Amino acid sequence: MNAPTTELPVVVIGAGPAGLAAAAHLVDQDIEPLVLETGARAGAAVREWAHVRLFSTWGELVDPAAEKLLTLTGWTRPDPAAYPSGGDWADLYLQPLADALGELVRTGATVTGVSRAGRDRIVDADREQQPFVVHITCADGREERLLARAVIDASGTWATPSPAGGSGLPALGEKAASDRITYRVPDLKEPAVRARYAGRRTAVIGSGASAFTALAHLADLATADDGAGTKGVWVLRRGISGSTFGGGEADQLPARGALGLAAEAAVEEGHADAVTGFRTEAVERADDGRLILVGEDGRRLDPVDEVIVLTGFRPDLTFLDELRLGLDERLQAPVGLAPLIDPNQHSCGTVYPHGHRELSHPEPGVYLVGMKSYGRAPTFLAMTGYEQVRSVAAALAGDLDAADRVELTLPETGVCGGASLFDAPDTQEGDGCCAPTPQLVQLGAPAAAGAVTGEAPAGGCCSS
Repeated sequence: MNAPTTELPVVVIGAGPAGLAAAAHLVDQDIEPLVLETGARAGAAVREWAHVRLFSTWGELVDPAAEKLLTLTGWTRPDPAAYPSGGDWADLYLQPLADALGELVRTGATVTGVSRAGRDRIVDADREQQPFVVHITCADGREERLLARAVIDASGTWATPSPAGGSGLPALGEKAASDRITYRVPDLKEPAVRARYAGRRTAVIGSGASAFTALAHLADLATADDGAGTKGVWVLRRGISGSTFGGGEADQLPARGALGLAAEAAVEEGHADAVTGFRTEAVERADDGRLILVGEDGRRLDPVDEVIVLTGFRPDLTFLDELRLGLDERLQAPVGLAPLIDPNQHSCGTVYPHGHRELSHPEPGVYLVGMKSYGRAPTFLAMTGYEQVRSVAAALAGDLDAADRVELTLPETGVCGGASLFDAPDTQEGDGCCAPTPQLVQLGAPAAAGAVTGEAPAGGCCSS
């Protein structure tokens, strides 16, 4: 880059955990960041699931560079062994961090496009010498154009949940039935929301931690004085096996394991009926207004009052369309990262250490980090994002030794998946646990054992 370009800030998209951590690491490298957040406050997406308790402890949710910056303000770190809710994380960590960064964080600023100044994606001439141009729309409708030396997209995937349709497209009638469908774990402590589900029959579509949480919450409601008649219908695209409910007691994140056990208890105690091998093709409206889920195989489920769709998320890449990104054709993750996180390939949800090199693109100076970097892959931990942005910030500072020194220790789930699709029949025998004694795995070269960051696909066995 030429001198004027290096004097420009690094634009960070999103003031969530990864974006604010990126800003803290850039400040630590004496590089000016400018964080652009579409919401009115930092951690806007996290605040939308404020009622959900994380399965990671505070000790795993605070970035080292961010803590260094916060300490200067007199901030006190919460109990490292405690489990915060999303609201706690936003109020006690993300907002104080944004306040510490001050004017380096702009809220109410939605990024609508990123390109090279004077160059669309087809122009080669002097491309890498041009700064990035970032178009934003402000909360009051004004449009602005900013220049940047680099762009770190930490906008996440929260705003683009996957649909109920088994093909990856919305099921027929899904949009028309939006009045009875939600794509978030409902907050059953809110009176109006609680009344919506109490005494009703609700379908939960999905097989991950969010689905476990929703099933557990519905089961709790069913046993409450005001919840008589509450019933869940758990819709899975595959069968139930030893790995369906996650790591259980073998999960090194105990709260994550407990979620799976709670979902299992909801089924065993009759608060939820499991429907397996069901891929939703259509959502029809019954005469009484309730919804009927229709499967690709022609099966029609009994009518339900509500549907909770928790089938994962996908990245919004529309505002990056003028950049030359190198994305995997399946996961929509950077091509260097995708083989390390592909659930079609890896046993135990393996995640190897990765940094700026795996996150780079044909367009130098642009990085997708945090949950956005995983594309459609379903498993992610905050500490992974923190290590990503540390490496990227070091690379932008020209310290490649530090940038390449990527180390990460992640907890095991205790459940192994194999090289198979999530929807494939389970071929695994036994209880699905290949880590009878929980242990922390130091992640090193790809030959080492991998650690799990979430629910694993069915089938196969675990390497050791």
